[in-house]
Amino acid sequence: MSMTLILGGARSGKSRFAQELAARLSNRGLFVATCEPLDEEMNARIKAHQMSRPRNWKTLETPTDVAKAMKGKIGDAEVVIIDCMTLLVSNLMGTEEQDSEALEKKVTGELENLVAFMRTSKAHFIIVSNEVGLGLVPPYPAGRVYRDALGMANQMLASNADEVYFMVAGIPISLKGGQSQ
Repeated sequence: MSMTLILGGARSGKSRFAQELAARLSNRGLFVATCEPLDEEMNARIKAHQMSRPRNWKTLETPTDVAKAMKGKIGDAEVVIIDCMTLLVSNLMGTEEQDSEALEKKVTGELENLVAFMRTSKAHFIIVSNEVGLGLVPPYPAGRVYRDALGMANQMLASNADEVYFMVAGIPISLKGGQSQ
């Protein structure tokens, strides 16, 4: 298994950098999208992301159960981008009230399945996620539960990653195993 984790804030260049890394590795790829088009604005963002991907890449859309969805779909992909963990955790949280322990259990299960799947694959995985722990503490319980769950997810992924980058203003900073640009 080889894996790169790319963290950063909103509009920091995470997805662009993920695609640049992937292009250096292979032209045979799979893009795993966790976003659901729930409104017009999100639909427009999805279309913009789709237009920026290499035409010969396959796309798999799945809001949760990423490892299960990739089984049989990964094919000959040499590189897989999962974009993004931020929405995956949000999808796991859903709209109902979640306590911290229940969401942590869902996220841990999802990531354990994902890491186990990656270990059986020869592809290089590039995972994109937001770093939400640098801002103010959310003033409402659901926001704090979400922030904590995503922080835990990012830590789990970083501990399994070969490389970790943090994006600031479009500039990748290597945190683990890679080289800053």
